[in-house]
Amino acid sequence: MKLAVGSDERYPVTNFVLSWLKAKGFEVEVFGALGEENLTWVEVGPKVAERVAGGTCDEGIIFCWIGTGVSIIANKVPGIRAALCCDAAKARGAREWNHANVLVMSLRLTSEPVAKEILNT
Repeated sequence: MKLAVGSDERYPVTNFVLSWLKAKGFEVEVFGALGEENLTWVEVGPKVAERVAGGTCDEGIIFCWIGTGVSIIANKVPGIRAALCCDAAKARGAREWNHANVLVMSLRLTSEPVAKEILNT
C-alpha cells in the first residue's frame, strides 16, 4: 500500500509515524517539511489529497499544528474524506462509518503513543 504523508512542519511525532509506516512495509511518498518542500498547511493538504484522489496513493496522512485547517482544505478535493483524529476510537469510527481515506493528526496534541494507537487502528 502506498501512502501520501505530508506536514507543514517536522516534529518528533511526524518522524515517529514515518518510521512506523516504513517498518510496517508501507511505501511512503512525503510532502512539505517531511521532504524537501517548504509548504504551508494550505499547500500541503491539497498535495496529499490530490495524490489520494488521483489514485497515485491509496491513502493519506496529513499533519498540521491543530489539524482542523488542513482537514477542511483536504476535504475540498473531490473524493477525499479527511478525518481529524485525536485517538484510536475516532480513527476507528472514521474508517468504519465515514470511509475516511485521509487521516489528519494534530502536531500540537498527538503524542507518539497515541499516534501508534491511531495507526494500529
